[in-house]
Amino acid sequence: MKLLQVIPFFSPIFGGSFISTCNLSKGLAKRGHDVTILTTDFKFDEQFAKSIENEHIKVVPVHCTANIGVFLFSPSMKNWLNYHIRDFDVIHMHNFRSYQNNLVHKYAMQYAIPYILQAHGSVMPFFEKIALKKCYDLAWGNKILRDASKVIALTQFERSQYMEMSVPEDKIRMVPNGIELDKYNELPIKGEFRTKFQIDAGEKIILYLGRIHRIKGIDLLIRAFADLVKSDNSLKLVIVGPDDGFLPSVLSDIDHLNIHKKVLLTGPLYGREKQMAFIDADVYVLPSVYETFPNTVLEAYACGTPVIVTDRCGIADIVREAGLVVGFDEIELKNGLSKLLTDAEFRIRCQKSGNDLIKNKYNYDEISSIYESLYRSLA
Repeated sequence: MKLLQVIPFFSPIFGGSFISTCNLSKGLAKRGHDVTILTTDFKFDEQFAKSIENEHIKVVPVHCTANIGVFLFSPSMKNWLNYHIRDFDVIHMHNFRSYQNNLVHKYAMQYAIPYILQAHGSVMPFFEKIALKKCYDLAWGNKILRDASKVIALTQFERSQYMEMSVPEDKIRMVPNGIELDKYNELPIKGEFRTKFQIDAGEKIILYLGRIHRIKGIDLLIRAFADLVKSDNSLKLVIVGPDDGFLPSVLSDIDHLNIHKKVLLTGPLYGREKQMAFIDADVYVLPSVYETFPNTVLEAYACGTPVIVTDRCGIADIVREAGLVVGFDEIELKNGLSKLLTDAEFRIRCQKSGNDLIKNKYNYDEISSIYESLYRSLA
């Protein structure tokens, strides 16, 4: 089949939806399908694009003429769609409220090409820019949801969100995120990350890895860590990820709590360096205000790193099978971190359960097969 994946941006700095799109595209290409990713040149990562194209996937970046709160105007995309849209059997739109989805929806309807929408946790108009999101839905969003052949929910919670947005239940298909397990066959040697960043062997590493954004709850983590380090000075908080507007607030909190000597900010890390961070971490923590299906949890499991998340994380039920879930509360997070750091038996049990979980349920070879069947049913 000829498959078109549509995403507004093409860079790992945009997190899970981008990584999921690339992983899915690679999985489909391995199964013999002709895959094209249509995107924009906004913060376009050429090196990543070359690595994707080496997997026999075509990447088409269209010029972004304006960026209004990551609503990326790319009117020249119309020209490409005029010439190429009829070549495709199925379209898969990633994220929800985008200018690109507006255009692709119009052409898909014009030429009767089935399309799937995958909101990646963004279907509800909440958290930020609520009024603008509701305006978008009135103008375009409701029609995009209505006309989709299927929508993809990552969790039961996201399924309920689609239904709240008036999507019929029989149009919703649940497919989780996954990871490429073959990328974890040869992991870095323990200690490489510590050596590179000069972290003492006796320090216990609490790792956060993700975008530095307000929704990620890093401020809660910093407060919990500042309280915890008072009773255990051997701790080190490592914050890995690109700034997404919240870094000044994070730095201010670290300074205010006078813990700058106990906190390391590395900036974004990818590939092997990211695996190095997971391998050396004693615990991975994701303290999000809201989260749907974070790939980083799966990556931590693949590296054998114990995981703790808040109950606002959409995969809390999954983590309960192989980790620790706490309330979105400073004291609960502090106590949860303390348990994972001090209870060796519990930590080892979490490591084994997490590794078994991704092998059995979240391998992208299996997930690509699910999408292949879904695409065939539509085409």
